[in-house]
Amino acid sequence: MTRTAILVGITMKQENFEYSMAELANLAEANNINPVGAITQKLDRKNKATYVGKGKVDEIKSLADYEDVDLVIFNDELGPSQIRNLEELLEREVMDRTRLILDIFAERAKTKEAQLQVQVARLKYELPRVTGQGEGMDQQSGKGGLKNRGAGETKLELDRRKIKYQINQLNKELDGLVAERQVQRRQRQKNAIPVVSLVGYTNAGKSTIMNAMVTAHSQTANKQVFEKDMLFATLETSVREIILPDKKQFLLTDTVGFVSKLPHNLVKAFRSTLEEAAEADVLIHVVDVSHEHFEAMMKTTEETLAELDITDRPVIFAYNKADLATNVIYPRREANDLYFSAKDGGAGLELLVDMIKEEIFNDYEVVTFVIPFDRGDIVSYLNEHADILETLYEGEGTILKANVQQSDRMKYAEFLTK
Repeated sequence: MTRTAILVGITMKQENFEYSMAELANLAEANNINPVGAITQKLDRKNKATYVGKGKVDEIKSLADYEDVDLVIFNDELGPSQIRNLEELLEREVMDRTRLILDIFAERAKTKEAQLQVQVARLKYELPRVTGQGEGMDQQSGKGGLKNRGAGETKLELDRRKIKYQINQLNKELDGLVAERQVQRRQRQKNAIPVVSLVGYTNAGKSTIMNAMVTAHSQTANKQVFEKDMLFATLETSVREIILPDKKQFLLTDTVGFVSKLPHNLVKAFRSTLEEAAEADVLIHVVDVSHEHFEAMMKTTEETLAELDITDRPVIFAYNKADLATNVIYPRREANDLYFSAKDGGAGLELLVDMIKEEIFNDYEVVTFVIPFDRGDIVSYLNEHADILETLYEGEGTILKANVQQSDRMKYAEFLTK
């Protein structure tokens, strides 16, 4: 069932305020809520009691009554007292941007880890908002006065203790899942497989790029990831093995998309998931170049990565959806920038592959091995893991001219020609 809502925001000299409000509407729609009106106000700071000024509260109430909405959504995180005051004055449910995003994440989370992370974030959001309102707070006593209030405070502390206990239990479960992924990551590092991580604003096209890469360069082409033109279509980190025609291979990871004013608890909750990006050899920052506010989206992504201490990785800027942009020539490469359309695949995708190869396969070298005929195991290994440029059979053994990484060159150094 679709709900209706009024959107409310204050500028506070905020850059891209209009876009922030438009994004709030998109977030509402992603949560099956239909925005039917919006009210904004220019203020230097939020009103401590009601977020907006008293006159605006009356204006919001009038519009909400006229449109007969059951919900009012605010473009910033509200404090517990602000929510209580506003719900009392507006006589309907009040929701802030943080709660809206949390609800979307709760709906979209599919894997066990994502669900646990969202639960932790929601409980941390709710903890300071547990209040002593309602009859439930004084149910421990039938008498009035201070004794009754004290019983309410006891119940309040009990509720908060329960939430803290739940958070601790969920974090223990998460620690176990994180430990499993760390084992998998260490195994990948042991096998010396490079990792490339897709990062960027939500709905920029990360999953489309992954699926195009999987289709073109994977032995598991049926392992497509979910993609759809909507905010937060993908919440889980997906990992796919990419094997190129020259036998070079890497792991491609697709991470959760970012959004402006991403709730702090969600950034913390998804830290373990985004560790894939922190451990990557190179990041592909995917940008929807067709969006009029793509530069602000890039800034949000970079700020979120900085908050996660992911600032020292090589970055390829993939300006996606160039087919929908105005006056953008594509596919086109300029240094570390690529303008292309992932949906078109083809030349643009291969340009991206070339850029990835330059970053992660710069330790390869063309060498010649002379392998004795009784060491067929080495020939088999190099045929599987190296780019064989030439094969000859001479009296002293099999001669292989190959493009190999330094670890294999050192491993079989005794068979190198002088």
